[in-house]
Amino acid sequence: MYRNTVRPPTPWHVKVRRGIAANPSAVLLVVQLLSIIAYPFTTESGPGRLTLALLGLLVLVLALRAVRRTPMLTWVGVLVGGPAAVLTVWEVIAPDNDAVYLASMVFHAIFYFYVVFALLVYMFADNWVTSDELWATGATFTVAVWAFAYTYGAVQAIWPGSFAAPHGEQLSWFELIFLSATTMTGTGLSDIAPAGNHARSFIILEELAGMNYVALVVARLLGLTLAKFRGR
Repeated sequence: MYRNTVRPPTPWHVKVRRGIAANPSAVLLVVQLLSIIAYPFTTESGPGRLTLALLGLLVLVLALRAVRRTPMLTWVGVLVGGPAAVLTVWEVIAPDNDAVYLASMVFHAIFYFYVVFALLVYMFADNWVTSDELWATGATFTVAVWAFAYTYGAVQAIWPGSFAAPHGEQLSWFELIFLSATTMTGTGLSDIAPAGNHARSFIILEELAGMNYVALVVARLLGLTLAKFRGR
């Protein structure tokens, strides 16, 4: 004789842990958005630079975790992300070292562009859309914003005066993010403008990337919707 048993409800913290494990792209997106809110509270002092470094390391780790869910090679991400993490800490130790700053910008840019490519391959790998792939559409966009922000950092390090800002100095990290976000979205609300041809060329590339990404996502979702109805 079998006895009917009722399973106890799953504790909420277990559900949260499972949700985080199943949706690394969502975690990456949320952390990036929260870091944007946190950046204005940081300063150029020692504690401020340390906070920026910790946020940068956290985003790096989460981005690498997201890449592990994709068909791309994780070791490539580690190979590029490792030096980027080391240089993030080095920037805190030697904030006035131009060579360290440039190397950090270059390695971060390469790493985040690789993450963008990995997430795109992840989203377009099959004809099924999981919850994490939906989150990946937003995470890919914000990661691309990060990638171009680091690219602009490298540009201003190689060609000083590439960007015109009200204060007339080198752009801070938050200003680079702001410029990249306004360029990627095509809003044009930034009070920072490209002052050199090298800066203008990368601005054009990001504008085209933002427009084409939106077109790709719309086409992808529309194609999957049509395929779903045709399969009925």
